[in-house]
Amino acid sequence: MPPPEEPKSMDFLLATVARLHHYRVHELVEGLGLYRGQPPLLHVLWEQEGLTHTELAARLGITSATITRMIQRMEKAGFLLRKADEQDQRVSRVYLTEHGRAVRGELQAVWERLERENFAGFDEQELAELRGFLNRIRANLEAVTGEKNEK
Repeated sequence: MPPPEEPKSMDFLLATVARLHHYRVHELVEGLGLYRGQPPLLHVLWEQEGLTHTELAARLGITSATITRMIQRMEKAGFLLRKADEQDQRVSRVYLTEHGRAVRGELQAVWERLERENFAGFDEQELAELRGFLNRIRANLEAVTGEKNEK
């Protein structure tokens, strides 16, 4: 069997890498009972619990509808819970459950595994160069989209 053909463009290669990374993350976090987009919500809540849906959506850069669906799913899976705000019963605040706190170590192990898998065979110099290239690509995309991604 001949080796796979080299991608025709750098953009195609970047998109292929992103797709494969997305697939691998999904594969690994699914084993923890999570969907790919849910770990960032856990990270925010590990830093500060009791945020409102609006505050969470703003921190994650997603819509209110998306955060609401995510919270509902994660609440059903036992990772977090909602409680009414003490001053304003119309507002709910989001907190981690014991399960939501306990998965932190397992998720950290997933990220470490991804690092090892993704960058196997790279030396420190190559990793530093790659980081620089990726930061430049991100800056180029931020400049044309007007979007700043701090995550």
